Amino acid sequence: MTADMRGPEPRQTDHEQRLRDRFTSRPMAVARFIAQRLLLKPLVWSLTTVTVVDRDKVKAIDGPFIAVANHASHLDAPLIMGALPRRHARYLAAGAAGDYFFDVRWRRGLTALFFNAFPVDRGARTGRAGRTVKAKSLVERGVPLLLFPEGTRSRNGELGPFKPGAAALAAACDVPCVPVALIGVHLAHPRGANWPKPGRLPVGVVFGEPMHAHSGENPIEFTARIKAEVVRLRESNAPHILRQTAATKGAHP
Repeated sequence: MTADMRGPEPRQTDHEQRLRDRFTSRPMAVARFIAQRLLLKPLVWSLTTVTVVDRDKVKAIDGPFIAVANHASHLDAPLIMGALPRRHARYLAAGAAGDYFFDVRWRRGLTALFFNAFPVDRGARTGRAGRTVKAKSLVERGVPLLLFPEGTRSRNGELGPFKPGAAALAAACDVPCVPVALIGVHLAHPRGANWPKPGRLPVGVVFGEPMHAHSGENPIEFTARIKAEVVRLRESNAPHILRQTAATKGAHP
């Protein structure tokens, strides 16, 4: 039977789509709340001394956005998701390396549960899942994203080159980029370590003002502005955050 003889496929309602899709499913959002806020956040906050700066800059955002952060540790995504206001973290989807986090079933399942993750192709082999999710389609459906434009974790905490994909996506979808500076994460949980260092070392999550592409600005120029802001936020807040002492531990829920 040809496609013309079969006729059009029945169209799913928005409600049916939400139920079927883990990115926007309310039951999955509840499961993530339990995984993120009742399990992962208390664990990370108990292993490090967390300072969150300017969370209020995100509260005014109504709709999807793209959080863009430097990347140096496996603590990065848990810290950002735990620091965001609950309303903005509820459906946040994190881009994760398709060749690592989606290569085996158990890791793919845990990454999806805890981070609502979708695979990002870093130029290496990706599995079947890597071809099924497009970041643009998520933003167009109202899903905010967390992206690490360096593409991999820094070995020494210094920022590497930012790829322009996040900036290009934000401009194409007309949504804001939120610059996020992570401080001290490479010291608290270095690349290659299986567990954060003992002693609750200080780490910081600093939110910047939402940024939009300027008229006529290309993705490379927009990316340079975003990276410069992440660097500024890091440099201006690192001295205070890294001086945290035992007296201030636990002061920032």
